Amino acid sequence: MLSRVAERIYWMGRYLERVENTARLVASYEELLLDLPQDAGLDWSLALKILGDEAAYRENGGGDDELTFLLASPDNLASLRAAIAYARENARTSRDLLPSESWQAINELHLATRDLALSGARLTDDIVARCHEISGILEGTMSHGQAYQFLRLGRSLERADMTTRMIDVAAAILMSEGEELVHYRNGIWRAVLRALSGFQAYRQTMRRAIIAEHVMRFLLLDPCFPRSVLHCVNVLDAAARALPGGEDARAEVARLAASLERVDPSSLSYASVHEYVDEFQVELGDLHGVISETWLNPLAIG
Repeated sequence: MLSRVAERIYWMGRYLERVENTARLVASYEELLLDLPQDAGLDWSLALKILGDEAAYRENGGGDDELTFLLASPDNLASLRAAIAYARENARTSRDLLPSESWQAINELHLATRDLALSGARLTDDIVARCHEISGILEGTMSHGQAYQFLRLGRSLERADMTTRMIDVAAAILMSEGEELVHYRNGIWRAVLRALSGFQAYRQTMRRAIIAEHVMRFLLLDPCFPRSVLHCVNVLDAAARALPGGEDARAEVARLAASLERVDPSSLSYASVHEYVDEFQVELGDLHGVISETWLNPLAIG
């Protein structure tokens, strides 16, 4: 497979996952803001922080409100609408490797959000449902050859990134244990689970009340929940194993797995959670670099 084709499929997987994650986050965070009193001190700037868009928003000068900037601002190259456009373009230029139904579904997602003001739970729910449709088509009808493995690499790396971001920001919010948030701690972790569609799976698996330690253990270490970090790492390893020349990528994945083996959520303070997740994010970035050097831009090696 040509490296430029592999790169398009890889980034299509990342962008599609980013679209779904952002839509989930907006819907869940909107519910959280409605549930919390105004003195809790939370606003949409926190959602920008989760998605790493704070600096871009400040550079934009606040021309749009935070939610508009996050979803649809033409000045935000990381907006939800931009991610949909990038996913569509990567799919369009890789149509010969994709099921025709998947290209049609991706194009319909693009058309459905192109001319609309992106706000409100109904629209974000529709975006998530369309992403489910696309994922189902790709999973059920795409040949599980090399192109599919690059799709899995992109999707799983992006998914692990989002899960760790959610844990990190929840820990950062609660790090000070301030009076205004102490009574809403469980509600914040509940919102994290809902943003990752993990609330029901958490209750079924852990059979416990929503407590920070148990939520972190579930989201980091559950081997069966598709959005847990461990599950994503296992998928990354399987995808790298199925591709030629994947030894360096598998070594990086093994580093991630070893990092997870060492972590004990019951012994972590919120400050140490923040430190651990920052280190893990760096390792995810290293893995992306190895994937790029090995398969996506091999001429850049050396």
